[in-house]
Amino acid sequence: MATKEMRAVYAETLMELAAKDPRIMVVEADLMKATGTTGFKAAFPERAVNAGVAEANMVGVAAGLAAEGKVPFAATFGCFASRRAFDQFFLSCAYAKLPVKLVGTDPGVSAAFNGGTHMPFEDIGIMRNVPGLDIVEPSDPVSLKGLVQALAVSGRPAYLRLHRKAIEPIYKEGETFELGKGKLLREGKDLVIVALGGIMVAEALKAAALLAADGIEAAVIDALCAKPIDAGLIMDWARRTGAVLTAENHQAATGLGAAVAILLAEEGGVSFARIGIKDEFGEVGTQDWLLGHFGLTAAHVAGGAKALVAKRK
Repeated sequence: MATKEMRAVYAETLMELAAKDPRIMVVEADLMKATGTTGFKAAFPERAVNAGVAEANMVGVAAGLAAEGKVPFAATFGCFASRRAFDQFFLSCAYAKLPVKLVGTDPGVSAAFNGGTHMPFEDIGIMRNVPGLDIVEPSDPVSLKGLVQALAVSGRPAYLRLHRKAIEPIYKEGETFELGKGKLLREGKDLVIVALGGIMVAEALKAAALLAADGIEAAVIDALCAKPIDAGLIMDWARRTGAVLTAENHQAATGLGAAVAILLAEEGGVSFARIGIKDEFGEVGTQDWLLGHFGLTAAHVAGGAKALVAKRK
């Protein structure tokens, strides 16, 4: 698949699904243009609902549709999907075991010029509290398509962290994806980097190349899901290498790093460190500047890896 805007892939995948499955619907909080679903509305006007700038109401509408047998994808900016509509999603969707797919766009630093108020560094941490919830963050257009397809038939509520901008493909067309399963992208004997999402998986792969130039062999896992994490894959490579570094575009204390830390603490015997946001609010800036400011670049990942390997030795 060529480099495409992630929101375009999201919308096209939903349209393909909707053409075969009359249950598929989209519900939006007046952001169809931003999410890329205007084409879905044109193709399936009776299956596209604009709830207006009322995110909690949007979730309530999605819950009602799901209770009537529909499979709604309800989307808004990640800050609103998680912080503003959490109680409605928790009770009306997750507690009720309804297959609402809540979609939070522009995760972490990808919010860029929308700044701290719209920069969700805590959405995974919030959603990890919900029992039985799948939390997904695709890393490229191919994984996005595959995971949206998996969510559409899962029968469970889910939270999808959706990048809107273009991301270069990592996977080849035809790759299959399963909820709760990660992918090994690179082998290595000195440590394993477990990364999540369209920004940090790419940075982790760049970091592995930087480390290789210094004689450090880093394996790289694309987590793909923050809940449930692929405990089997992560522990396999944790035991092989003896060192694990997580990398995420999120608060390291409450997201992927926290989930992996709990897993490793329960198993024991593995050195561990985290790359992520360090208890800070978001700021205004370009995505590249924000990556550097918050210590999320490949160089930062490589630096964390070197420190971890040195500590283990």
